Amino acid sequence: MYISSNVVNNQVIVDLSGGMYVEDAEIFREKLIRYMEEGQNHFVVKMNKVDYIDSSGLGVLVSIHKRTRQSNGSLIISGATGFVKELFALTRLDKVFVMQ
Repeated sequence: MYISSNVVNNQVIVDLSGGMYVEDAEIFREKLIRYMEEGQNHFVVKMNKVDYIDSSGLGVLVSIHKRTRQSNGSLIISGATGFVKELFALTRLDKVFVMQ
């Protein structure tokens, strides 16, 4: 998995590509936690180039979503397609997250 991120207008834009497996999910989580420790609490996660995400990846998104809400922040999932979009629908996480 490839992860790039930058801050634009007080919002952390995270661009993901490839598949998110257990080891990738932990790296992803640590990266977002670091941003939160720096005071950032608004995230947009671009998933249009993600072709697979496992339960650990979904768990990280749920965990970060919960933390952002506790700090009056937000987590937006952007561009999920194919299998990834279907997985959000199957797990009903499309009702939890703001999906664009």
